[in-house]
Amino acid sequence: MKCGHGTNAHNMIATESKCRAKIAVANMSKPVYPRDAPYHPSSAYPEYPFKGHISSCENEIYASVRRLLHLLGLDAENYGTEQWNPLGYLIEPGMTVVIKPNFVLGKHSEGKDVFSIITHPSVLRAIADYSWIALKGRGEIVVADAPQYDCDFKQLVEITKIDHVCDFYSDFSGPKVHLYDLRSYWSKTRHFPSCKIPLPGDPKGVTTVRLGRQSALYNCPNPERFYGTVYHRSELINHHCGETQEYEISRTVLDADVVISVPKLKVHKKVGVTLNLKGLVGICTNKNFCLHYRLGSPGEGGDQYPEGLFSPVERGLIRLERWMYDNLLARRSVVLEYIHRSAYWLHGLFIKPFGITVPREKRMLDAGNWHGNDSAWRMVFDLLKVFYFADGQGCMHTDKQRRVFSVIDGVIGGQNNGPLSPEPKPAGVLLAGENIVAVDLVATRLMGFDPLKLRLYRNVLEDLDCDYGIREPGDIEVICDEGGWQNCVSDGEDRFFDFKPHPGWVGHIEI
Repeated sequence: MKCGHGTNAHNMIATESKCRAKIAVANMSKPVYPRDAPYHPSSAYPEYPFKGHISSCENEIYASVRRLLHLLGLDAENYGTEQWNPLGYLIEPGMTVVIKPNFVLGKHSEGKDVFSIITHPSVLRAIADYSWIALKGRGEIVVADAPQYDCDFKQLVEITKIDHVCDFYSDFSGPKVHLYDLRSYWSKTRHFPSCKIPLPGDPKGVTTVRLGRQSALYNCPNPERFYGTVYHRSELINHHCGETQEYEISRTVLDADVVISVPKLKVHKKVGVTLNLKGLVGICTNKNFCLHYRLGSPGEGGDQYPEGLFSPVERGLIRLERWMYDNLLARRSVVLEYIHRSAYWLHGLFIKPFGITVPREKRMLDAGNWHGNDSAWRMVFDLLKVFYFADGQGCMHTDKQRRVFSVIDGVIGGQNNGPLSPEPKPAGVLLAGENIVAVDLVATRLMGFDPLKLRLYRNVLEDLDCDYGIREPGDIEVICDEGGWQNCVSDGEDRFFDFKPHPGWVGHIEI
């Protein structure tokens, strides 16, 4: 796939799909999460295997996940009985099931609701219960993600109480439930060498998956401008150069028989929205293999910021910052790190007071945080191919290598300055389906956006080399208990939940 690939947003491929993707949507009466871990259901459902453990407080999340599975018609003949096993078609006894949430950070930088950023564990609890039922006493359940580098995992666990959920199952004979932080290190602040703290990482290790010419980055111009997660760009460039196009992926995920993706419903500064597909960054154990943007403006061969955004003085400051990143921080020297820190301190003390700085509203569009980012979607597209078609050894195949399911947590979504500092959006909605591309398209549409205006989804649908189960939005059947949502994908006017895009995307993705 070459750089610039894509057509007009509404010039879709008319290829007929073999089958329709069914996506269920559940509307809650109140957008409220239960407080008490491990988030037991508030009703003793016939199929519920832990009869003595019922919450005295209402748990509409559990009821809504259950309703999604029922709306999808899973094991319909046994619904309402002790034998109901909705995930039994997907999960067989003895399998390993990975439940992958979005656990990007353990706090909201502005003190707002952290569950506008991360998946709430009450959703994970309901999914784990139905996975437990399907395993019938044999197998393994793993809750795993690779959060952002500066996420304090202990803090995240304390806030979510996800450890209470995992520990709950240890009192029963049956599948073991594990919680993994897939990262090899974390950092208390930024990516400074002095702040890195080693972590055990994935217990199964990692796999390097080589895409070569299958990569959406193959033949992408100006690879010398590539920028990833951290300051040492040479690492990223070395892994994305010519036919060398590779990613370091969690072996736990690649070895799983079933992966259930449970992302958050929120907007994203680099690709528009962050749902199942963007959430796949969480299967990468080294995120500096992941391209975020290319340095400079479009006129310079980059997509770091829009053309004409900065004044000459501001552009000079941006270039000076880049020089310091490349010549001080990229060398991973503690001495050079403190020279860099001193330069910022001197700027704040002697220069910034005179107005020589870059305004916050312009900073928000820097680092590829705008609709013209033509890099990040390519990285996500690559990860989708890896997720579907790479085996545990990193070999690529033409058929899916693991069974997949998704539930999107949209009870409290994230809008405006997403994905890391969003404004909470109480939407009170959950979505589920087996086709993660289709689930994303429906979720994007309910957010009030046109998924075909997003490069990521448009190019996935137009990719004739791989089969992702659908070719156009018309291949999706929406099943819900809200009358106005069945036709949400074909509706060209309604903004439904009317999420605010990231400021760099306003006016470019709304329906």
